[in-house]
Amino acid sequence: MFHATLGGMQDASSSDRLDQKYDAAAPGWADKMRLLGYFDAYLGFLSTGLAGALGRNALDVGCGTGAFAEARAVIQPEGRITLLEPSGKMLQQARHALAKRGVTSQTVQSRLEDFQPTERFDCILAAHVLEHCNDPIDALRQMRKQAASAAKLWLVVSKPHWCNAIIWFQWRHRSYRPRQVAKMLTEAGWQLEAEHSFPTGPPSRTSRGYSARAV
Repeated sequence: MFHATLGGMQDASSSDRLDQKYDAAAPGWADKMRLLGYFDAYLGFLSTGLAGALGRNALDVGCGTGAFAEARAVIQPEGRITLLEPSGKMLQQARHALAKRGVTSQTVQSRLEDFQPTERFDCILAAHVLEHCNDPIDALRQMRKQAASAAKLWLVVSKPHWCNAIIWFQWRHRSYRPRQVAKMLTEAGWQLEAEHSFPTGPPSRTSRGYSARAV
């Protein structure tokens, strides 16, 4: 199960349908993700970074209801964060989740390929985004374009597992093996620095974390 959606890099009709599905799921999404252990999993993943690895000006691509950005806020409440999400209802929930933690966010209802920021970001978060992209390498290149020199990317991607086969029936997402993700990162201008195995619960079966540096 995912907390984020890119909604782009697909044909317009399929993207619109995906946005509508996420709008419909938004009211109970954050509670479900927390109950399934995704917030704690993201918190553990981001905690593996060195000081400064979460940046001072971050972008959460396909933020969903904000679980990944909220986990970052627990570790580093200072600095700025922009929430990018095509689902308006998901975006509203994400903004409220961060506000409860005293973090003011900039919200942008847009797909990644349409996003035109005025400055680059030193930290990019993207959880369960590539799975919805027809061209995940292009999506990673788009993220690279938004990244400042030596910016850090925190990426969570679905991995092959029978649990994801069940989820596929609802979301029609893809899953990728670690070597595939590593190759895509390299082709898109990112240097893979570390992989992260989530230790428990559904995240341990459905997902894998990757940290990379812009090159």
